Amino acid sequence: MHLLIPAAGSGRRMGSSRNKLLLPLLGQSVIAWTLRAAQAAASIEWIGIIGQPHDWQDFKQIVAELGLEGKVQFIQGGATRQASVYCGLQGLPADAKHVLIHDGARCLATPDLFERCGAMLEVCKGLIAAVPVKDTIKIVDPATQIIEQTPDRSNLWAAQTPQGFDVETLRHCHQEGRRLGWEVTDDAALFEQCGLPVKIVMGEDTNLKVTTPVDLTIAEFILKYRAELLAESQNP
Repeated sequence: MHLLIPAAGSGRRMGSSRNKLLLPLLGQSVIAWTLRAAQAAASIEWIGIIGQPHDWQDFKQIVAELGLEGKVQFIQGGATRQASVYCGLQGLPADAKHVLIHDGARCLATPDLFERCGAMLEVCKGLIAAVPVKDTIKIVDPATQIIEQTPDRSNLWAAQTPQGFDVETLRHCHQEGRRLGWEVTDDAALFEQCGLPVKIVMGEDTNLKVTTPVDLTIAEFILKYRAELLAESQNP
């Protein structure tokens, strides 16, 4: 299995001047936790980090500390996430048939989630990890801030990553998106625009995207809790 990690996140909403993936989280960087989970997923044999050259030195040091030098390649991204993933697809090895795409800021995804998504790609061409929405969702008129509709939440899912695809099919969808000027926030939307089905794989409630300082605090709590559970299981 091949994995692409978009890793050009800014620290603007973090109040930081550097890439948020380089911010510390329990003694390691955010992206180090993402890479550790990918490293522990036995089916992932190749990882492409998509980012900008000014972060290469820091990323390479992290990769070296994790012992992943022979498994990780660096790919220069574009101006948007969509453009960056397109670049990443061009940087895949020639024999890549399936690819998982996972945001570097989702540093709490477990190896099991990577494995389940990879296994599902054996029987479908497009999938996303997602969880059922728990909150009541309101559709609001942006001009008046008045509620227009309350959709049935039983049909609503919150999209996560990894998202997985047949490589050639996804390349075609990206090319169509570039040709027709589509602007999307995830790769599944390109599949949808091309009329292709996307399967849901049950995600994880803890698979949050680190975007704000509050997210960092929550991520730290979850990692500490997991460490405590692991210690208890090893010392019953």
